[in-house]
Amino acid sequence: MTQDIQVLLAPEQANDERQIRSSLEKATGLNAKRIKGYEILRQSIDARGRAVRIQLLVRVYIDETPPIAEAFDPRLQSVHNKASVVIVGAGPAGLFAALRLISLGIKPIVIERGKDVRSRRRDLAAMNKNGIVNPESNYCFGEGGAGTYSDGKLYTRSTKRGDVKRILNLFVHFGAERNILIEAHPHIGTNKLPQIITAMREQIVACGGEVLFETKLTDILLDGDAIKGIQTQDGSIIGCTKLILATGHSARDIFELLDRKNILIEAKPFALGVRIEHPQALIDSIQYSCSYRGEYLPPAAYSLVSQENGRGVFSFCMCPGGIIAPAGTAPGELVVNGWSPSKRNNPYANSGTVVAVDERDFAQYGFSGRLAGMHFQQMVEQHCFAAGGGNLVAPAQRMVDFVNGKTSSTLPGCSYIPGLNSVPLRECLPAIVADTLRKGVQSFGKKMKGYYTNEAVLVATESRTSSPVRIPRDKVRLEHPQIRGLYPCAEGAGYAGGIVSAAIDGERCAEMAAGME
Repeated sequence: MTQDIQVLLAPEQANDERQIRSSLEKATGLNAKRIKGYEILRQSIDARGRAVRIQLLVRVYIDETPPIAEAFDPRLQSVHNKASVVIVGAGPAGLFAALRLISLGIKPIVIERGKDVRSRRRDLAAMNKNGIVNPESNYCFGEGGAGTYSDGKLYTRSTKRGDVKRILNLFVHFGAERNILIEAHPHIGTNKLPQIITAMREQIVACGGEVLFETKLTDILLDGDAIKGIQTQDGSIIGCTKLILATGHSARDIFELLDRKNILIEAKPFALGVRIEHPQALIDSIQYSCSYRGEYLPPAAYSLVSQENGRGVFSFCMCPGGIIAPAGTAPGELVVNGWSPSKRNNPYANSGTVVAVDERDFAQYGFSGRLAGMHFQQMVEQHCFAAGGGNLVAPAQRMVDFVNGKTSSTLPGCSYIPGLNSVPLRECLPAIVADTLRKGVQSFGKKMKGYYTNEAVLVATESRTSSPVRIPRDKVRLEHPQIRGLYPCAEGAGYAGGIVSAAIDGERCAEMAAGME
């Protein structure tokens, strides 16, 4: 028989099989000979007490041998001569949509405006070292999408939208570590994701699918109210009756294309603010209540939220042992994001800290209509670029100085490679965002003692938290209500927020395009 039990262990004990077995014997009251094996189902950190513990959910096999785990089978097949569906965008949504179509016997044709993961690296280096932005190849555009070079966090609350376990198993199938299957907050790391994404693309091609890089969608071709094909930047036309639009939250030209063609889209609230960076050792000492973290605990993370001025303020995409990176998609705009390597071993911790904005704020700056949020977002990014002084140097301010309205005379060390310029952030952020952030970080400091400090630096602007535009779709069929055969998908359409939820949405759109209603 089996029994699922929870045990709390010191970090070093949780890494020692003998200690785990001993704890299981105590928890079950059974003789060691009766415990034939165990399987860890879930692992998380419990830092609520004086001493940090690792909580394990363990399946214990009593008087029976554990079964041999079945290898995960993605059920991929040859689709060389099968009917096709076109997917625009090779981010998580597009790639997982392609894999799901292959499992259903349909050929995916994926077009991606950016480059493959290896070629993207040169363009990212040019951004960090020289402040040069390639509008078609950057942290947002290219194989794997924004997730490839911005961390690979796999935690999601979207457990009711699809099969999260299947998504994680697919990542493992293509090269991720198996520990992502049991960790409460699984993470792959920017150094490992490129190889995994490449393996996915190679499998898609081996099965008969197509992946076309540096191929930009410039027009959607219609026959009345139905999709009949797409046109790319070189004038080529790809015929199709089913189109999955998975272009991500930063493809502004796609929103403009839909607007010009009078295809229904809607302005959408989003969140905007800054990246806040602390020394990782400080976050460790706060969260773990210790002066030294030790080798068995991962770098500490945090998640904070408050209500200020009637608006939500929250931390977003927290990166322990991470790096702040330039994430703009056009010259003259300043956007920052964060990522961590798999070991999360850099000396800083950063997190997006943002404020909810909506139509009221867009209108205050003279923006209205379906693209109001996008234009507001763009305005803030341009203001921050100007405040930084060019070459992707970012405007920044120490935390306490920001709250007190004082220009920082010096700035602390920071992971942001293009560099920082000491600027009062109120001068480049919308007033309501700056005022709400000021109250928010003070509230966070009361919840997390030591967080509110001038050792922390605020770097502007974190503005690509989600799409400022929603492309509507039927709740069941996931098809656009106006255009037959058009499936708005994932973050760019306003229906996902992160790698796993985007992958789930990609799979769902693939199933609907395949006729699995």
